[in-house]
Amino acid sequence: MDDSPKRFDRIVAILIQLQSKKIVKAQELADRFEVSLRTIYRDIRALEASGVPIYSEAGIGYSLMEGYRLPPVMFTREEASSFIAAEKLMQKFTDQELGMHYTSAAFKLKAVLKTTDKDWVSNIESSVLMQPANKLFNEKVPNVLALLFKSVAEKTQVVLTYQTVEADEPTPRSIEPVGIFHDMNNWYTYAYCHLRGDYRQFRADRIHDIRPTEKPFSREHQPLETYLKNDKEKHPTTRVRILVDKKIAKHLDYEKKFQGFVSQKTIGHQIEMTFFSQNVENGFARWYLMFGDSAEILEPESLKTSILEIMERMKSRLLSSRQATTNSLGSFYLSQK
Repeated sequence: MDDSPKRFDRIVAILIQLQSKKIVKAQELADRFEVSLRTIYRDIRALEASGVPIYSEAGIGYSLMEGYRLPPVMFTREEASSFIAAEKLMQKFTDQELGMHYTSAAFKLKAVLKTTDKDWVSNIESSVLMQPANKLFNEKVPNVLALLFKSVAEKTQVVLTYQTVEADEPTPRSIEPVGIFHDMNNWYTYAYCHLRGDYRQFRADRIHDIRPTEKPFSREHQPLETYLKNDKEKHPTTRVRILVDKKIAKHLDYEKKFQGFVSQKTIGHQIEMTFFSQNVENGFARWYLMFGDSAEILEPESLKTSILEIMERMKSRLLSSRQATTNSLGSFYLSQK
């Protein structure tokens, strides 16, 4: 039997996690601490033997009896420093209201630190800055995420005004948010849209107005992961392989992630990159044109065709524009005679 300090730390962490959620599954604990289910069962029995009132139900999980509370938890300075990073990220990547709530919570967390640890954390805090980034939310709607979180938690509908890419004007929608996710530097909510009678993704920065309601969800929704997985399966991907000169490849490290990048390998003075793209003929083709003079397409042939067609249209427009400029200049000179 493992009676090491490591086991003691794990048991304390299990107790804290039990207080942080209504129900905790044994598998969830086993995954977090990278131990077997048998070890978790043994740790739970140890907590029960020490007088902790734990309620367990087969197939459901563990929970603390109502009314049981731990004394205030003390944080290590290393744990406290992680809050600094989280606070800075919250200020940059969430809406104004959630950022304010987290800052308030962070003050409460810092309040329980020892004086020496407060100074240590303060030194870090004053030396960590987040540079301004692209706006993730409409400035006129500073509480988008906060209201979406509330909607998900209370299972109540929200009414929003949403601007699609295709429409000239935003349209009102009544939606039932299933969940919220962050992807490609944007926040989205996946929701059932009453206007469309189907599930849709709504990007946070395109929401022009949002209002909570007391109207409950009209139906039961599956977990967010299920819908996102189904959406991915609905949009088949095409394998793309390209060769890029090394001097250019290093500048694509960020952008390639948004094009379905999978892997790469070095071949002489070039890098062979493999992608699984959902939009080869348009999205990937236009991205490739940015560095196409320093690259080569290995597959598919359809990508080459699409790029040639785009280039032909570009050439046609450029020639037309140049001809129009020439005609305009000719008319100007004639008028001066």
